[in-house]
This record gives sequence, structure tokens and C-alpha cells, in this order.
Amino acid sequence: MCGFSGVVSQNKVIDSYQIIKDMTEVIEHRGPDDMGFYASRNVLLGHARLAIVDLETGAQPMKFRNYTLVYNGELYNTEEIREDLERQGYEFFGHSDTEVVLKGFVCYRERLFNKLNGIFAFSIYDGEKLYLVRDRVGVKPLYYSELKDKTCFASEIKSLLVHPEIEPIVKAEGLQELLGLGPSSTPGITPFAMIKEVKPAHYMVYDGELTESRYWDVEEIENNDTYEEAVAKVRFLVEDSIKRQLVSDVGISTFLSGGIDSSIITAVAAKELAKEGKTLSTYSIDYEGNDKNLQMSEFIQDSDNVYIEEMVNMYKTNHSYNILSTPELVGLLKDTILSRDLPGMADIDSSLLWLCKIIKKDFKVSLSGECADEIFAGYPWFKSEEPLNGFPWVRHVEEKVKLLKDDIKEKLNIEKYLDDKFNEALSEHQTNDPFKQLTNLNVSHFMYTLLNRKDRMSMYASLEVRVPFSDHRIIEYMYNLNKNFKIKDGVEKKILRDAFKDLLPEKVLNRKKNPYPKTHDPVYGEMTSALLSQRLENKNNILNKLFKSDELSCIICSKGECIEKPFFGQLMRGPQFLAYLYLLDLWAEIYKVRIEI
Repeated sequence: MCGFSGVVSQNKVIDSYQIIKDMTEVIEHRGPDDMGFYASRNVLLGHARLAIVDLETGAQPMKFRNYTLVYNGELYNTEEIREDLERQGYEFFGHSDTEVVLKGFVCYRERLFNKLNGIFAFSIYDGEKLYLVRDRVGVKPLYYSELKDKTCFASEIKSLLVHPEIEPIVKAEGLQELLGLGPSSTPGITPFAMIKEVKPAHYMVYDGELTESRYWDVEEIENNDTYEEAVAKVRFLVEDSIKRQLVSDVGISTFLSGGIDSSIITAVAAKELAKEGKTLSTYSIDYEGNDKNLQMSEFIQDSDNVYIEEMVNMYKTNHSYNILSTPELVGLLKDTILSRDLPGMADIDSSLLWLCKIIKKDFKVSLSGECADEIFAGYPWFKSEEPLNGFPWVRHVEEKVKLLKDDIKEKLNIEKYLDDKFNEALSEHQTNDPFKQLTNLNVSHFMYTLLNRKDRMSMYASLEVRVPFSDHRIIEYMYNLNKNFKIKDGVEKKILRDAFKDLLPEKVLNRKKNPYPKTHDPVYGEMTSALLSQRLENKNNILNKLFKSDELSCIICSKGECIEKPFFGQLMRGPQFLAYLYLLDLWAEIYKVRIEI
């Protein structure tokens, strides 16, 4: 994994070499192993490399003929594409996927994008046009900013904000995203008015102006597979994806929560490494005090540790149990802003960042179970009988809106914004099937949010995390499968369980869905309320400009306990809402945000 930045202009680029150097150095955490640059009349490129495959000859920017590439990602069908290119006369001097992407584009041009199986964002300059390309589901990030005579682009927002012409202005739409959808977002949009995203499954071309095209989408086609045939197909696709993602010139580890998804990945990885006489290393996280403070709910069924032990005992993994203290958890909140460039998921972010830092001490690569719930219908809202009338993970919006000052509430009209974005999201895919509509929303928006989180937290720790369930072949197959195969006999992800029942302990196989763990320590609410109270002492900050002080004071006094229902997803309740407001204010200060509404 890596990070890159660039500036392109139809005329001569007048930016100095120092600018591209600064833009690249600020994302050095994405690639601490090496740094390279390219400069021509029209283009400046910078690249920071985390060396995983072809450590010797995979340096970037990489040139071939008049083509220059900067690339962030991993390709999982490298050998198939390389062999095809070799049959057409192309020679290779290393075994990196970077060289395959570069020469593949020379050969296939835009047709290459649909041939790629992997997680990627990259830019290719062919001497005349510059291409910006992003993987199908948005595992790897790519941002851009259109200026008067140029376009700037980068792997992270902070890199663009280094450019002297890009200002941290937040307008109404940015606040609607932060206060309505936050901590999720609309693909393509950031809170910063001057910065946008290349959308997943899209590419953009700059030849004096920027144009956007979509290269992939799920198609609604008939699938008449029997349940037994579908189980076999799921087994093949998931297992093949995991095995492909074990390829590396450095060691591999896995996240292990004891849930179905991480346990399947761990089981397959452990069996594959055992063939080489190796033992898989696995990692889990828990919070100090959760053994006595854990609160059961409709979402949280039990603790992870008993299921983790089942997997560790069955596969004899080298497991690392990691317990995070509340002060450490709160202390990392600021780092989550610096990694995301945005306020995020509070303790759910900071705990992941902490765990990634621990894994990075011994490994550069880890596999994780994201994406299975969206694809195999693992969330509670897939079982709901109620009509779909909004993003199901954006919850109890009225509780947030009532905190806003009256004039701000009127200007933002958050409820209408959410309705508009929901309807836009539905219209992106042409299907009238309510279950497929729900699946599309989960893949394009909720899964996208979790992948953003995983990338920023892991790459801030210089750790590459691969997500086997994001393989587009799995998404395409499951999209058209009978929905009763996904939720069968009242059991979520039934087909996935049956596909791997021979590899999992019975207790793990039958476990109810549990989300990523959060802290239940009441001290967390006390600490975040104290931090937020301190921030409110500055009468000129963003919180005092947007919110009613008496309403905020009420929440602070209750340590967040007055917010009893999740405001986002399954986990984020009162204490997390306090932390989100604290992050919002800290973000506005650190990034010198200017509100213009």
C-alpha cells in the first residue's frame, strides 16, 4: 500500500517542486519505505511507498514509454494479466503488480479497469491526458480539487490542503454531510467545498478539463442456482479471494473477533500457511472494564473472547489478546482526526487505530472481515419488514437536529438533505426489488464508510489491511442470489455459514451477529464530556456557532446517557455522540475550517 499526490495542467505547471514534495511528505505514513517524484512540463507526481510485493524493483513513479504511473493498492489477479500481456509481447523486469497495471493500461487503455481484481487507486499520465482511477467499491481513497488552471489529486485530504490554492472552506453541503450523514458520507463528496472524491468504480480523465465515467456496476440478471449449488459457489469464491490475498513478500496476519467473517478468513489463512509449515498470527481487541460493564442490546449479544478462544484452539494460531484502557482510548481521538482528516466514529476509530499500531510492530499486512455483512445480509435491518424510507444506519436524526440553533436548522434543512441523498442513492441502480435496493445502499454507502475507516486507521499506522469479502465476483454473485438463501430459517448470513461449516467450531458457526466492539466503561462518558465541556469555553468555536448551548450542556451533564438510542449504526450512542462533537470542534480548529453558509 502507498500514497500519492499530483498536479496536472493543460498549460505548463507553475507550481514549484517543493509543493509536490510537501504534498507527498504529509502522507508519508502511507508509505514510509520509499519516496519518489516525477516532474514534466504539465505534470508533477509524488509517491510514498509501503513495500509489500517486489521490494527491489517496484519503486514509483514507474515509467514505461511515455506513460507514468503512481499507484496505491494490491492486485489479486496479477499473474493472469501478466501472462496475457506476455503473450502479446510485453516484457517484465520485476514481479510487482505496479508494472502489470502500467503495461496493462498501455495495452488495454480503459478496458483494463474491468480486468483488475483488487483494491486500488492510481493515476496514469500518457503524455497528453491524465487518468484517475478508483477500485470498484472504494477500498482505496482518491481525492481531487479542480482549480482555475489545474487539477490537484492525492490519496488523502491533508495532502490537498497543503497546496496553497486549496482552502479549508466548509459550506452548507459540508455541514449537512457532517451533521446529517456523519460519520458516514456521500461518495464523491467531502465536507470541504474545494475537495471532492473520485467515486468508487469510476475513472476521471483530465485533458484541460475533468470528465467522469463509470466502468463497473452490478447487473440484475437471473440466477436459478439451487441452494446446494449456491453454497458450493460461495465456498469457491470466498476461499479463492482469501487465498489470492495471502500473496505477499512479507508476513501475513489476520484480525480475529470470533465472528463468522474474521473466523472464516482466519481458518482459510491458517490452513494455507500450515501447508508451508507456518503458524498464522491473529489479533483481537477488547476494552478495559468491558468484562463487568458490557451492556447487552438488540445489537450486542455477548462478548467476543469465548469465540476467539474456540478459533485459536482449533487452528493453534499465535494469538495476541489486546486490552485497551479508557485513557488510551480517549488519548487517541485526536490521531483519528489526523488520520481521517474528518471527525469519525469516536472510540470505534481510536481502538482500531490502536490495534493497527500493535499489529504493525510485527507485520505489514493483515486480513480483515469487512464487507460480509453488507453482501450476505448480516445487519438487523435486512430482517426488517418495514418499507425502506431512508439510510437505516442514520438513526434518530431528530435528536441531533433539535440541538441546532434555529437559524442554522433552517439553513441546513438536514431532513430534506437526507431524503434527497437517499433518493439519489436509490436512483443510481435500476432495480425495483426492495431487497436489492437495500443491498445496493449497504454496499455503496455503509460498506464504503467502513472501508474508509479501515483504510485511514490502518494506513496511519503504516499497515496494509486487505478485505477479501470485497471481491467484486462475490458481490456480483450474491446480488442476484435468492434473498432467502441469505437469511434462511431466521438466520442471517445462512449461506455463508453453510459454505464454511466444516472449517468453524460449532459455537462460532452458530454465533449471532455482533458488531465491532465498543467501550462500555462509564469513565469514557465522563472523560469525553469533560473534553467537550472544555471545548465549549471558547465562545467562537464551531460548536457555539452551530448548537444551542443549553442543549449541549444538558447532554454533557448526563455524560451522554440522555441519548439512549444509537444515532449512527448499531453502536454510537450518547458517549460516542459527545466524542463526535468533540472531534468536530477539534477538527475545525486543527484544519482551520472556515464556515460559509
